[in-house]
Amino acid sequence: MSISWPLLLVILGTLFDLSEAKAFFVFGDSLVDSGNNNYLESTARADSPPYGIDYPTHQPTGRFSNGLNLPDIISEYLGSESTLPYLSPELQGEKLLVGANFASAGIGILNDTGVQFISIIRITRQLEFFQQYQQRLSSLVGPDQTQQIVNNGLVLIALGGNDFVNNYYLVPDSARSQEYSLPEYVKFLISEYKKILARLYELGARRVMVTGTGPLGCVPSELALRSQNGECNPELQQAGDLFNPQLVTALNELNKQYGSDVFVTANAFKMHSDFLNNPQDFGFVTSKEACCGQGPYNGLGLCNQFSNLCPNRDTYAFWDAFHPTERATRLIASQFMTGSTEYMNPMNLSTILAMDARN
Repeated sequence: MSISWPLLLVILGTLFDLSEAKAFFVFGDSLVDSGNNNYLESTARADSPPYGIDYPTHQPTGRFSNGLNLPDIISEYLGSESTLPYLSPELQGEKLLVGANFASAGIGILNDTGVQFISIIRITRQLEFFQQYQQRLSSLVGPDQTQQIVNNGLVLIALGGNDFVNNYYLVPDSARSQEYSLPEYVKFLISEYKKILARLYELGARRVMVTGTGPLGCVPSELALRSQNGECNPELQQAGDLFNPQLVTALNELNKQYGSDVFVTANAFKMHSDFLNNPQDFGFVTSKEACCGQGPYNGLGLCNQFSNLCPNRDTYAFWDAFHPTERATRLIASQFMTGSTEYMNPMNLSTILAMDARN
């Protein structure tokens, strides 16, 4: 069968577009998991209503959100479709060129974080899957093109919050809190995180956005468990105050070591704090109460069909006991895109995209 010249141009153009598009790779926990835990025997799942109530299909997807999550919105900025969960059977063929989401709800920097959730993809395993992904992509486009796609791709990694909430502070006198004082624990976490990021670099990542922890003491779960009158828990706030500056220092050290701005700090603490401290300025009626949940601040138990559910998710900063609504996530994502160095250091995503377009 002969192919007409115009059709051949269309086919070649499509392949060129696919090869030139910036792939997107996501690692981390429930803030960025797009559904990997749906495929696991895990208790950390978001695969039942009302999760996904505002997603385009109005169905739960495994995202810990009423709608889109942070990777989805960054994909919009990239002009690309959302990356599929790595465990999704749909992730094959040309879909591999878009990238992959390796994140898994419940995990942390440490392998003992999240053991209560049973089956989760710990970060070491996520990095193994990234290697596996590259082998699969190499079968499709060859090793040279694979290396180029990975080197030119964008990476988002979100870790650290669970190491405090679901490990150090999970129960009074936890094993880790017996082993380390908080300052020592933070130093330990940072040293382990540096190893993870160095491994990402070894695997070819050259543009990595690294989120610090948000205001952990201000989430509805912690308000319900630890707050007397709605104030943020000082211990968990202190954890972020210690962790985030040391993470910035670690990323600067790695960038100096590699002689390039590989790692970009995303100041999630400030991004969240802006609208948590002044919710009305951002159109929220509350930044303390979750839209979906039970108990004080809707911060207890799981978000499910028996939960209280707010009628308008756009007026709530928090969707469930831990995670922001889609609208709050869009505010966070806008700082990723255009935020000053106070939010994204040494550069924001629009600067990264402009620089990479010129190279």
